[in-house]
Amino acid sequence: MGSLAKTSCLGSTVMRALLCLVAAAILALQAGTARAEMPADSWPNRAITWVVPFGAGGVTDLVSRKIAELLRTRLGQPVVVENRPGAGGTIGTEFVARAQPDGYTVLYASGGPMTIQPNLGMTKLNYDPLKSYVHVRGVSSSNQILVATAAAPYNTLAEFVAYAKANPDKVNFGSPGPGTAQHLAGEMFQAAAGIKLTHVPYKSGSSQMTDMMSGILDVSFDYLTVLRPLIDTGKVKVLGTTGAARMAALPDAPTVLEAGYPDAVNAGATWVSLPAGTDPKIVSKLSDALAAVLADPGIAADLAANGQISIADKGPAELVPFIVEETARNKRVIERAGIGEK
Repeated sequence: MGSLAKTSCLGSTVMRALLCLVAAAILALQAGTARAEMPADSWPNRAITWVVPFGAGGVTDLVSRKIAELLRTRLGQPVVVENRPGAGGTIGTEFVARAQPDGYTVLYASGGPMTIQPNLGMTKLNYDPLKSYVHVRGVSSSNQILVATAAAPYNTLAEFVAYAKANPDKVNFGSPGPGTAQHLAGEMFQAAAGIKLTHVPYKSGSSQMTDMMSGILDVSFDYLTVLRPLIDTGKVKVLGTTGAARMAALPDAPTVLEAGYPDAVNAGATWVSLPAGTDPKIVSKLSDALAAVLADPGIAADLAANGQISIADKGPAELVPFIVEETARNKRVIERAGIGEK
């Protein structure tokens, strides 16, 4: 058609002029159709980079690798996990915000960089949790566990609160650092229970747990994957969890809600996001693929074993209000406790 158009346009008659216009219109239509078919219609046709903004070996990394493997089978292309840890998860999170919005760089997002860090003012963030991303589908929600040193003179939440009230400022709790989810859990609980605890921040969770076992720390909030070995060996004892419902992996542990502290209920969440500007067709394809993958019995079993529950029912429409609500909740805790930038 291209050569015919060029030949026909050499003449000067009205008929040939009309032929030129028709040929040009056909060429434009063909070019537009080719553009419409690329790149969203052919996505994915090469490897996808799955960015985890935390180090290898943690629960976020391990679960994400299993999801990535199932996505590879479902999408027919490699899904390569790339760990980009640092600065509380903000480095990897920012990396995806700056990536091309072509569907080939995916973020395994989490509450820390998205709903806590923006409220702290401790680090300049070069991304906006709502404007820099398209949030695709929820993955998991994780309650924290309140544990005490094995020798502590309390065995239940009620006994712990009574002891803390009788000993104000003498009971300490540890966290991996200021503004972490574990720190916020402690602040929420003491505010809800009307007690005063002393926060002891650490630079690493391993140092924190070493001090827990030695009795230097009184209590700590953390996730099951970190605490399970210590719980199973009796090095710490469980007082309760921060959930609204009991944890399947610890069915005997009561919740803060059961204990009468609804304002202490909290959970960390993970979900999948793409850079802002990604074609809606790609977003829809990835969202549907994730929904199918997260329905896999193996993924559900892994989440339960790690003290997590699926939030795969949250698609693009549900995730934005969820993130807004979580951000506002964390902001209230941070401002009340005076955490972050002064």
